[in-house]
Amino acid sequence: MGKTTVVLADDHILMRKGLRKILEMEDDIEVIGEASDGNEAIEVVQEKKPKVLLLDINMPKLNGIEVTKSLKKKGVEAQIVILTVYDDREYLLELIKLGISGYVLKDIEPQGLIEAVRSASRGETYIQPNLTRALVAEYNRLTQPVSGYGVRKNLTVREKEVLAYIAEGMSNREISDKLGISEKTVKNHVSSILRKLNLMDRTQVAVFAIRNKLV
Repeated sequence: MGKTTVVLADDHILMRKGLRKILEMEDDIEVIGEASDGNEAIEVVQEKKPKVLLLDINMPKLNGIEVTKSLKKKGVEAQIVILTVYDDREYLLELIKLGISGYVLKDIEPQGLIEAVRSASRGETYIQPNLTRALVAEYNRLTQPVSGYGVRKNLTVREKEVLAYIAEGMSNREISDKLGISEKTVKNHVSSILRKLNLMDRTQVAVFAIRNKLV
């Protein structure tokens, strides 16, 4: 498997240098480009074709949301991880709807940032664990309350365990290590949970679990 290639988009050069240093300490990650504003981010991603774009939400010319919309419209395949100082659930919800692969705050620990990039490269969604609950109020407006009683009966014991770890913000790989099962088995459990709960993604699973007191 090749390295996870990354483009860094942040208007502060010191931040980009710091991010580059953190990521390039990992053997499986390579930073192949940088951008200092939204327009440049779009150009560099189209030119370099990275697996992951690490994108500051507060960029000059075009902000992170506008960059994300533009790249999605152009059909760019790069997975987008948003990096921000804002704990703003409206931004988070809008970006999730746009199909981002990650959302982390700039005070995240280096290992969390690395895991966010790796998760995105695997096609998974990584939301910084302490932001998961910030989604609840927004999803409450979009989804109908569902009793957790029936869910408890329908989910297997193992699926309930996986659901709880999803709600904690763990990736499939982390759940695999925690439960001592293969990552493929975890993916199968996640697919089953999504089907049984009639949900679209693991973030909705986390919100559902919290709302219905399943964790």
